[in-house]
Amino acid sequence: MRNFVKVTLALSLVTQVVFAQKNKSKGFHFAEEQTELMLKSISEAKATSRPNAVTPRTLDKNGNLVLVPSRDWCSGFFPGELWFLYQYTKDKKWMDEARKYTAFIEPEQFTTTTHDLGFEIYCSVGNGYKLTNDPSYKQVIINAAKSLSTRFNPTVGCIKSWDNRKEWKFPVIIDNMMNLELLFAATRLSGDSSFYKIAVTHANTTLKNHFRANNSSYHVIDYDPETGKVLHKQTHQGYADESAWARGQAWGLYGYTMCYRETRNPVYLQQAEKIAAFILNNPTTPTDKVPYWDYNAPDIPNAPRDASAAAITASALYELAKYSENGKSYKKSADQIMNSLSKHYQAEPGGSKGFILLHSTGHKPANSEIDVPISYADYYYLEALLRQ
Repeated sequence: MRNFVKVTLALSLVTQVVFAQKNKSKGFHFAEEQTELMLKSISEAKATSRPNAVTPRTLDKNGNLVLVPSRDWCSGFFPGELWFLYQYTKDKKWMDEARKYTAFIEPEQFTTTTHDLGFEIYCSVGNGYKLTNDPSYKQVIINAAKSLSTRFNPTVGCIKSWDNRKEWKFPVIIDNMMNLELLFAATRLSGDSSFYKIAVTHANTTLKNHFRANNSSYHVIDYDPETGKVLHKQTHQGYADESAWARGQAWGLYGYTMCYRETRNPVYLQQAEKIAAFILNNPTTPTDKVPYWDYNAPDIPNAPRDASAAAITASALYELAKYSENGKSYKKSADQIMNSLSKHYQAEPGGSKGFILLHSTGHKPANSEIDVPISYADYYYLEALLRQ
Protein backbone atom coordinates (compact mmCIF):
# COMPACT_ATOMS: atom_id res chain seq x y z
CA MET A 1 0.00 0.00 0.00
CA ARG A 2 2.83 2.39 0.91
CA ASN A 3 4.57 1.74 -2.42
CA PHE A 4 1.28 2.33 -4.23
CA VAL A 5 0.95 5.73 -2.55
CA LYS A 6 4.53 6.62 -3.47
CA VAL A 7 3.98 5.67 -7.11
CA THR A 8 0.70 7.62 -7.22
CA LEU A 9 2.37 10.71 -5.79
CA ALA A 10 5.26 10.39 -8.22
CA LEU A 11 2.90 10.06 -11.18
CA SER A 12 0.91 13.06 -9.94
CA LEU A 13 4.10 15.13 -9.72
CA VAL A 14 5.18 14.11 -13.22
CA THR A 15 1.71 14.98 -14.54
CA GLN A 16 1.88 18.41 -12.92
CA VAL A 17 5.33 19.08 -14.40
CA VAL A 18 4.24 17.98 -17.88
CA PHE A 19 1.10 20.11 -17.63
CA ALA A 20 3.12 23.17 -16.53
CA GLN A 21 5.60 22.71 -19.35
CA LYS A 22 2.76 22.40 -21.86
CA ASN A 23 1.16 25.60 -20.57
CA LYS A 24 4.51 27.40 -20.68
CA SER A 25 5.14 26.29 -24.24
CA LYS A 26 1.66 27.31 -25.31
CA GLY A 27 1.98 30.67 -23.56
CA PHE A 28 5.30 31.53 -25.16
CA HIS A 29 4.14 30.41 -28.59
CA PHE A 30 1.24 32.83 -28.32
CA ALA A 31 3.56 35.54 -26.97
CA GLU A 32 5.92 35.11 -29.92
CA GLU A 33 3.11 35.49 -32.43
CA GLN A 34 1.72 38.54 -30.68
CA THR A 35 5.15 40.14 -30.34
CA GLU A 36 5.78 39.71 -34.06
CA LEU A 37 2.60 41.72 -34.58
CA MET A 38 3.68 44.25 -31.95
CA LEU A 39 6.93 44.93 -33.79
CA LYS A 40 4.96 45.69 -36.96
CA SER A 41 2.51 47.83 -34.99
CA ILE A 42 5.37 49.85 -33.50
CA SER A 43 6.76 50.59 -36.96
CA GLU A 44 3.35 51.78 -38.11
CA ALA A 45 2.71 53.85 -34.97
CA LYS A 46 6.04 55.68 -35.21
CA ALA A 47 4.76 57.50 -38.28
CA THR A 48 2.28 59.42 -36.14
CA SER A 49 4.04 59.36 -32.75
CA ARG A 50 6.45 61.81 -31.13
CA PRO A 51 9.98 61.47 -32.52
CA ASN A 52 11.34 60.26 -29.18
CA ALA A 53 8.62 57.62 -28.63
CA VAL A 54 10.34 54.23 -28.57
CA THR A 55 8.35 51.51 -26.78
CA PRO A 56 4.68 50.47 -26.45
CA ARG A 57 2.67 51.19 -23.32
CA THR A 58 -1.04 50.63 -24.07
CA LEU A 59 -3.86 51.29 -26.55
CA ASP A 60 -5.81 54.52 -26.59
CA LYS A 61 -9.60 54.75 -26.63
CA ASN A 62 -9.60 54.39 -30.41
CA GLY A 63 -7.50 51.25 -30.33
CA ASN A 64 -4.33 52.98 -31.49
CA LEU A 65 -0.95 51.91 -30.13
CA VAL A 66 0.49 54.36 -27.60
CA LEU A 67 4.29 54.64 -27.75
CA VAL A 68 6.25 56.33 -24.98
CA PRO A 69 9.74 57.86 -24.68
CA SER A 70 12.52 56.28 -22.66
CA ARG A 71 11.78 58.61 -19.71
CA ASP A 72 8.33 57.03 -19.27
CA TRP A 73 8.22 54.63 -16.32
CA CYS A 74 6.87 51.91 -18.61
CA SER A 75 9.62 52.16 -21.22
CA GLY A 76 11.67 49.19 -20.02
CA PHE A 77 8.94 46.56 -20.03
CA PHE A 78 8.83 45.78 -23.75
CA PRO A 79 12.61 45.30 -24.01
CA GLY A 80 12.27 43.02 -20.98
CA GLU A 81 9.60 40.98 -22.74
CA LEU A 82 11.94 40.54 -25.69
CA TRP A 83 14.67 39.29 -23.36
CA PHE A 84 12.17 36.84 -21.82
CA LEU A 85 11.34 35.52 -25.30
CA TYR A 86 15.04 35.03 -25.97
CA GLN A 87 15.52 33.36 -22.59
CA TYR A 88 12.82 30.82 -23.34
CA THR A 89 13.35 30.20 -27.05
CA LYS A 90 17.12 30.85 -27.41
CA ASP A 91 16.20 32.29 -30.81
CA LYS A 92 18.78 34.91 -31.80
CA LYS A 93 16.16 37.08 -33.51
CA TRP A 94 14.68 37.88 -30.10
CA MET A 95 18.08 38.77 -28.68
CA ASP A 96 18.67 41.11 -31.64
CA GLU A 97 15.33 42.82 -31.07
CA ALA A 98 15.95 42.95 -27.32
CA ARG A 99 19.32 44.64 -27.81
CA LYS A 100 17.76 47.13 -30.21
CA TYR A 101 14.97 48.18 -27.86
CA THR A 102 17.19 48.06 -24.78
CA ALA A 103 19.54 50.56 -26.43
CA PHE A 104 16.65 53.04 -26.57
CA ILE A 105 16.38 52.94 -22.77
CA GLU A 106 20.06 53.11 -21.83
CA PRO A 107 20.29 56.95 -21.78
CA GLU A 108 18.07 56.92 -18.68
CA GLN A 109 20.98 55.57 -16.63
CA PHE A 110 21.97 59.16 -15.85
CA THR A 111 18.49 60.44 -15.01
CA THR A 112 18.09 61.63 -11.42
CA THR A 113 14.57 63.04 -11.66
CA THR A 114 12.71 59.73 -11.28
CA HIS A 115 12.51 56.84 -8.85
CA ASP A 116 11.52 54.47 -11.66
CA LEU A 117 15.01 53.60 -12.87
CA GLY A 118 14.49 50.05 -11.69
CA PHE A 119 11.52 49.63 -14.00
CA GLU A 120 13.25 51.44 -16.83
CA ILE A 121 16.78 50.08 -16.58
CA TYR A 122 16.63 46.82 -14.65
CA CYS A 123 13.67 45.37 -16.57
CA SER A 124 15.54 46.05 -19.82
CA VAL A 125 19.29 46.26 -19.26
CA GLY A 126 19.19 44.08 -16.15
CA ASN A 127 17.54 41.19 -17.98
CA GLY A 128 19.96 41.70 -20.84
CA TYR A 129 22.95 41.46 -18.54
CA LYS A 130 21.69 38.29 -16.87
CA LEU A 131 21.46 36.60 -20.28
CA THR A 132 24.57 37.99 -21.99
CA ASN A 133 27.04 39.18 -19.33
CA ASP A 134 27.66 42.15 -21.61
CA PRO A 135 30.09 44.40 -19.66
CA SER A 136 28.50 47.54 -21.10
CA TYR A 137 25.19 46.50 -19.53
CA LYS A 138 26.95 46.03 -16.20
CA GLN A 139 28.14 49.63 -16.23
CA VAL A 140 24.69 50.93 -17.17
CA ILE A 141 23.20 49.16 -14.14
CA ILE A 142 25.82 50.66 -11.82
CA ASN A 143 25.36 54.15 -13.29
CA ALA A 144 21.58 53.88 -12.91
CA ALA A 145 21.97 52.82 -9.27
CA LYS A 146 24.14 55.87 -8.65
CA SER A 147 21.46 58.07 -10.20
CA LEU A 148 18.70 56.47 -8.14
CA SER A 149 20.75 56.84 -4.96
CA THR A 150 20.75 60.62 -5.31
CA ARG A 151 17.04 60.52 -4.42
CA PHE A 152 17.67 58.88 -1.04
CA ASN A 153 17.13 61.03 2.05
CA PRO A 154 18.85 59.48 5.10
CA THR A 155 16.68 61.47 7.51
CA VAL A 156 13.52 60.02 5.99
CA GLY A 157 15.13 56.67 5.27
CA CYS A 158 13.59 56.43 1.81
CA ILE A 159 14.05 57.19 -1.86
CA LYS A 160 11.80 60.03 -2.97
CA SER A 161 9.18 59.07 -5.54
CA TRP A 162 7.73 62.14 -7.25
CA ASP A 163 9.14 65.62 -7.81
CA ASN A 164 7.32 68.92 -8.23
CA ARG A 165 4.03 67.80 -6.73
CA LYS A 166 2.51 70.54 -4.58
CA GLU A 167 0.37 68.19 -2.50
CA TRP A 168 3.40 66.34 -1.05
CA LYS A 169 6.74 67.31 0.46
CA PHE A 170 8.52 63.95 0.17
CA PRO A 171 6.19 61.32 -1.30
CA VAL A 172 7.12 57.65 -1.20
CA ILE A 173 4.92 55.15 -3.04
CA ILE A 174 4.67 51.40 -2.50
CA ASP A 175 5.68 50.92 -6.16
CA ASN A 176 9.15 52.11 -5.17
CA MET A 177 9.85 48.72 -3.58
CA MET A 178 10.25 47.36 -7.09
CA ASN A 179 13.14 49.69 -7.89
CA LEU A 180 15.27 48.33 -5.04
CA GLU A 181 16.27 45.33 -7.13
CA LEU A 182 18.45 47.65 -9.21
CA LEU A 183 20.34 48.69 -6.07
CA PHE A 184 20.89 45.14 -4.87
CA ALA A 185 22.22 44.21 -8.30
CA ALA A 186 24.56 47.20 -8.34
CA THR A 187 26.16 46.12 -5.05
CA ARG A 188 26.85 42.65 -6.48
CA LEU A 189 28.29 44.10 -9.68
CA SER A 190 30.34 46.91 -8.15
CA GLY A 191 31.15 45.79 -4.63
CA ASP A 192 29.80 49.11 -3.36
CA SER A 193 27.64 48.29 -0.33
CA SER A 194 26.10 51.77 -0.20
CA PHE A 195 23.48 50.67 -2.72
CA TYR A 196 22.57 47.68 -0.55
CA LYS A 197 22.31 49.84 2.56
CA ILE A 198 19.98 52.31 0.83
CA ALA A 199 17.76 49.48 -0.40
CA VAL A 200 17.50 47.88 3.04
CA THR A 201 16.84 51.20 4.77
CA HIS A 202 14.09 52.03 2.28
CA ALA A 203 12.52 48.59 2.72
CA ASN A 204 12.59 48.91 6.52
CA THR A 205 11.07 52.39 6.53
CA THR A 206 8.35 51.28 4.13
CA LEU A 207 7.62 48.25 6.29
CA LYS A 208 7.22 50.52 9.30
CA ASN A 209 4.94 53.13 7.76
CA HIS A 210 3.15 51.84 4.66
CA PHE A 211 1.16 48.94 6.10
CA ARG A 212 -2.11 48.77 8.00
CA ALA A 213 -3.02 46.30 10.73
CA ASN A 214 -4.64 44.00 8.13
CA ASN A 215 -1.37 43.99 6.12
CA SER A 216 -2.74 45.99 3.22
CA SER A 217 -0.71 49.02 2.20
CA TYR A 218 -1.30 52.66 1.51
CA HIS A 219 -0.15 53.90 -1.85
CA VAL A 220 1.60 57.13 -0.76
CA ILE A 221 3.29 58.13 2.47
CA ASP A 222 4.31 61.79 2.61
CA TYR A 223 7.28 62.59 4.85
CA ASP A 224 8.80 65.77 6.20
CA PRO A 225 12.20 65.75 4.47
CA GLU A 226 13.81 67.67 7.35
CA THR A 227 12.58 65.55 10.26
CA GLY A 228 11.49 62.26 8.68
CA LYS A 229 8.05 62.59 10.30
CA VAL A 230 5.08 61.03 8.51
CA LEU A 231 2.83 63.86 7.37
CA HIS A 232 0.08 62.04 5.53
CA LYS A 233 -0.99 58.57 4.38
CA GLN A 234 -3.17 58.08 1.33
CA THR A 235 -4.06 55.87 -1.60
CA HIS A 236 -3.67 58.14 -4.59
CA GLN A 237 -4.46 55.62 -7.33
CA GLY A 238 -7.02 53.64 -5.35
CA TYR A 239 -10.66 54.16 -4.44
CA ALA A 240 -10.04 55.91 -1.10
CA ASP A 241 -7.20 56.62 1.29
CA GLU A 242 -8.11 53.63 3.46
CA SER A 243 -8.80 51.27 0.57
CA ALA A 244 -6.46 48.62 -0.84
CA TRP A 245 -5.40 49.44 -4.39
CA ALA A 246 -4.87 46.08 -6.08
CA ARG A 247 -1.66 46.79 -7.97
CA GLY A 248 -0.17 48.40 -4.88
CA GLN A 249 -0.67 45.19 -2.93
CA ALA A 250 1.01 43.27 -5.75
CA TRP A 251 4.00 45.65 -5.74
CA GLY A 252 4.40 45.09 -2.01
CA LEU A 253 4.20 41.31 -2.31
CA TYR A 254 6.75 41.22 -5.11
CA GLY A 255 9.00 43.79 -3.44
CA TYR A 256 9.33 42.05 -0.08
CA THR A 257 9.73 38.63 -1.70
CA MET A 258 12.60 40.07 -3.75
CA CYS A 259 14.10 41.73 -0.66
CA TYR A 260 14.11 38.37 1.13
CA ARG A 261 15.91 36.81 -1.83
CA GLU A 262 18.58 39.51 -1.72
CA THR A 263 19.06 39.70 2.08
CA ARG A 264 17.62 36.50 3.60
CA ASN A 265 16.15 38.69 6.31
CA PRO A 266 13.23 36.63 7.71
CA VAL A 267 11.30 39.83 8.47
CA TYR A 268 10.90 40.41 4.74
CA LEU A 269 9.71 36.84 4.18
CA GLN A 270 7.15 37.25 6.95
CA GLN A 271 5.92 40.50 5.41
CA ALA A 272 5.57 38.90 1.98
CA GLU A 273 3.55 36.08 3.53
CA LYS A 274 1.31 38.56 5.34
CA ILE A 275 0.63 40.45 2.11
CA ALA A 276 -0.04 37.17 0.29
CA ALA A 277 -2.58 36.25 2.96
CA PHE A 278 -4.34 39.60 2.54
CA ILE A 279 -4.56 39.11 -1.23
CA LEU A 280 -5.48 35.44 -1.37
CA ASN A 281 -7.92 35.44 1.55
CA ASN A 282 -9.61 38.71 0.77
CA PRO A 283 -13.40 38.28 0.57
CA THR A 284 -13.53 40.41 -2.59
CA THR A 285 -10.91 38.37 -4.45
CA PRO A 286 -12.88 36.74 -7.29
CA THR A 287 -12.89 32.98 -7.80
CA ASP A 288 -10.61 33.36 -10.83
CA LYS A 289 -8.04 35.15 -8.60
CA VAL A 290 -7.83 38.19 -10.92
CA PRO A 291 -8.59 41.13 -8.61
CA TYR A 292 -10.80 44.12 -9.09
CA TRP A 293 -8.75 47.29 -9.46
CA ASP A 294 -9.26 48.03 -5.75
CA TYR A 295 -10.21 45.48 -3.11
CA ASN A 296 -12.65 48.03 -1.66
CA ALA A 297 -14.14 49.34 -4.90
CA PRO A 298 -17.79 50.23 -4.18
CA ASP A 299 -19.17 48.72 -7.40
CA ILE A 300 -17.83 45.19 -6.95
CA PRO A 301 -18.67 42.83 -8.73
CA ASN A 302 -19.08 45.31 -11.60
CA ALA A 303 -15.78 47.09 -10.99
CA PRO A 304 -12.99 46.83 -13.59
CA ARG A 305 -10.47 44.04 -13.11
CA ASP A 306 -6.72 44.49 -13.12
CA ALA A 307 -4.90 41.74 -15.01
CA SER A 308 -1.61 43.52 -14.35
CA ALA A 309 -2.04 43.14 -10.59
CA ALA A 310 -2.81 39.46 -11.14
CA ALA A 311 0.29 38.90 -13.28
CA ILE A 312 2.57 40.67 -10.78
CA THR A 313 1.04 38.64 -7.95
CA ALA A 314 1.49 35.35 -9.81
CA SER A 315 5.14 36.07 -10.55
CA ALA A 316 5.75 36.99 -6.92
CA LEU A 317 3.95 33.92 -5.60
CA TYR A 318 6.05 31.58 -7.74
CA GLU A 319 9.16 33.03 -6.18
CA LEU A 320 7.69 33.16 -2.67
CA ALA A 321 6.82 29.47 -3.02
CA LYS A 322 10.54 28.68 -3.14
CA TYR A 323 11.19 30.24 0.26
CA SER A 324 8.07 29.57 2.31
CA GLU A 325 6.73 26.57 4.20
CA ASN A 326 3.44 27.42 2.45
CA GLY A 327 5.13 26.96 -0.93
CA LYS A 328 2.69 24.41 -2.34
CA SER A 329 -0.26 26.63 -1.52
CA TYR A 330 1.38 29.70 -3.08
CA LYS A 331 2.26 27.81 -6.24
CA LYS A 332 -1.28 26.47 -6.50
CA SER A 333 -2.67 30.01 -6.25
CA ALA A 334 -0.18 31.27 -8.83
CA ASP A 335 -1.17 28.44 -11.15
CA GLN A 336 -4.83 29.38 -10.74
CA ILE A 337 -4.07 33.01 -11.60
CA MET A 338 -2.05 32.05 -14.67
CA ASN A 339 -4.71 29.63 -15.82
CA SER A 340 -7.32 32.40 -15.58
CA LEU A 341 -5.15 34.92 -17.40
CA SER A 342 -4.33 32.45 -20.17
CA LYS A 343 -7.91 31.33 -20.69
CA HIS A 344 -9.95 34.48 -20.16
CA TYR A 345 -7.71 37.55 -20.33
CA GLN A 346 -5.62 36.99 -23.42
CA ALA A 347 -6.05 39.10 -26.52
CA GLU A 348 -7.54 37.53 -29.61
CA PRO A 349 -4.75 36.03 -31.73
CA GLY A 350 -3.55 38.69 -34.16
CA GLY A 351 -5.43 41.43 -32.30
CA SER A 352 -4.83 44.33 -29.91
CA LYS A 353 -1.76 45.47 -31.87
CA GLY A 354 0.23 42.59 -30.40
CA PHE A 355 -0.42 42.92 -26.68
CA ILE A 356 -0.77 39.63 -24.81
CA LEU A 357 -3.21 40.39 -21.98
CA LEU A 358 -6.35 42.50 -21.86
CA HIS A 359 -8.34 44.00 -18.97
CA SER A 360 -5.80 45.92 -16.93
CA THR A 361 -6.45 49.13 -15.02
CA GLY A 362 -3.83 51.86 -14.87
CA HIS A 363 -5.14 54.86 -12.92
CA LYS A 364 -8.89 54.71 -12.44
CA PRO A 365 -9.33 57.85 -10.29
CA ALA A 366 -7.77 59.82 -13.17
CA ASN A 367 -9.95 57.94 -15.68
CA SER A 368 -6.73 56.76 -17.34
CA GLU A 369 -6.02 53.37 -18.92
CA ILE A 370 -9.12 51.53 -17.75
CA ASP A 371 -9.84 48.02 -19.10
CA VAL A 372 -6.93 48.08 -21.55
CA PRO A 373 -3.88 46.02 -22.43
CA ILE A 374 -0.75 47.46 -20.86
CA SER A 375 2.94 46.64 -21.13
CA TYR A 376 3.69 45.76 -17.54
CA ALA A 377 0.89 43.19 -17.45
CA ASP A 378 2.53 41.39 -20.37
CA TYR A 379 5.99 41.68 -18.80
CA TYR A 380 5.06 40.09 -15.48
CA TYR A 381 2.89 37.48 -17.21
CA LEU A 382 5.91 36.28 -19.21
CA GLU A 383 8.12 36.41 -16.12
CA ALA A 384 5.55 34.29 -14.28
CA LEU A 385 5.51 31.79 -17.15
CA LEU A 386 9.29 31.46 -16.86
CA ARG A 387 8.99 30.93 -13.11
CA GLN A 388 6.33 28.20 -13.33
